[in-house]
Formats: sequence, C-alpha cells, structure tokens
Amino acid sequence: MDKINQVFSSTTQVSKKRVASTTKKTWREIESIRDKFQLEKDLRMYEDSLEYMLEEL
Repeated sequence: MDKINQVFSSTTQVSKKRVASTTKKTWREIESIRDKFQLEKDLRMYEDSLEYMLEEL
C-alpha cells in the first residue's frame, strides 16, 4: 500500500509542476501583450508630437 501512495504522490507533484509552468507561461504571454500595447501607445504619442513639430516649421 505504501508503494501505491508513493506513485500517487509523485504523479500529483508532476502535474502541479506542469500547471505552475503553464501558468507562468500564460502570464509571460499576457505581460508581453501588455508591453506591446504600451509601446504602441507611446509611439503614437511621439508620432503625434513629431507631426505637430513638423507643422510648425
């Protein structure tokens, strides 16, 4: 009976590690998308200010 408990505990540990790594991967992807949108927003802001400066010339 002890061996069966060891097998069950080892499989749950492996699945927990997989879930944790999947969760980390998902959050990295979310952060990457957020960074991309923030960069696009910043670039639009600078683009608008550049156009304004060029109009003044």
